[in-house]
Amino acid sequence: MSHTKHSRPAPSASPRDRLVSSGPGRSTTDHKENEKFYVQGETADSVFFIQHGRVKVTVTSDKGKVAVVGILLEGQFFGEGCLHGQARRTSTSIALGDCRITSITKAAMLSAIRDQPEFGKLFMDHLLRRNGRIQEDVVDQLFNSSEKRLARLLLLLANYGEENNSPIVPVTISQMTLAEMIGTTRSRVSYFMNKFRKLGFIDYNGKIHVHQSLLSAVLPEKPEIRGTPF
Repeated sequence: MSHTKHSRPAPSASPRDRLVSSGPGRSTTDHKENEKFYVQGETADSVFFIQHGRVKVTVTSDKGKVAVVGILLEGQFFGEGCLHGQARRTSTSIALGDCRITSITKAAMLSAIRDQPEFGKLFMDHLLRRNGRIQEDVVDQLFNSSEKRLARLLLLLANYGEENNSPIVPVTISQMTLAEMIGTTRSRVSYFMNKFRKLGFIDYNGKIHVHQSLLSAVLPEKPEIRGTPF
């Protein structure tokens, strides 16, 4: 007498797992440092999700001046402007080190948002966090000194303040890029970095290792950093 084996049902995948799994309209690829995912002015027809690594976003003016407008971290989307009628890319996105990126076509993304409530919530949470971060950045630029803006940026890039107790990571970014992001000169960034190192707030030997003491010493108004987004 034959016996039929019944496999146990697989546990339901999380919205993020379903997002990065292979399927119609999506693909996952590995990228090296300085590879571009899209360039300002190109057709906007897909959304990207960072599985691993970091992405730099730049904007080029009509006169050719390039400005860094954001550093995106693991677990974030980018290129979502195509979902609300953006026909052309308004920025350029570039890999900061090795990255693993999932690309989702506009049609597949809209279908997932419509048909998968958990995925829709995942994406909405991303948009709300992004909006909150933008507001914080505006306040930072308006009211904080360049020294405090640098301290806040280093803390963010090191993952202090990220949700889900993300591990603290070394920061690999040039002083020129840091200067562009906080709106000051490279020489000022170099001065502040040396100051932070002498005070024991960071270690800097190619990679920047940020210590939590940077928060308590430079940003005393935000004592609870882990698990509390800026």
